[in-house]
Amino acid sequence: MLQQSNKCLVHYTKETYGDSFGTDLLEQYKMYVQSAENVSARRVASSRYLLTLNIALVTLYGIQSEGFVQSYWTMLIPILGIPVSLLWYQIIQSHSDLNTVKFKIIHQLEEHLPVALYAHEWQLAGEGRGTSYSAVTHIEKWIPRAFIVLHSILFISPFWVKRGRDFLV
Repeated sequence: MLQQSNKCLVHYTKETYGDSFGTDLLEQYKMYVQSAENVSARRVASSRYLLTLNIALVTLYGIQSEGFVQSYWTMLIPILGIPVSLLWYQIIQSHSDLNTVKFKIIHQLEEHLPVALYAHEWQLAGEGRGTSYSAVTHIEKWIPRAFIVLHSILFISPFWVKRGRDFLV
């Protein structure tokens, strides 16, 4: 099956393409590796932005709820934070899925190069499931999950506080 997908990937051989086959293949490989790195850079930029937005929402909630004075505006903050965190999680997943495909293609391209460095590295790393390496996106996904929990607690906490006050009276 891998050979069949390679037929779609590599359309020519050196004989049908010409003498520049190896050079052109190497240049396309370099450009494609760079595009995979760009996906990771976009993921980091998105995560940085959404982390900042989440921190701003939590800070705004803290400022608004100073002294446990709650208003409907205060409740909107965690209501906004939950979908922002869900979106963040989906963006991380989307970038992870795209990079998975890109690295499969990189591995296929490496079959036509003298050395398959990325494929060998991935094999040595236990394909992300080993004890020596855990894919960053698996770890990174915990941050938006933590913010979802935090925003949920912030949304529910005024009800707990009011209920506790009623209980004490």
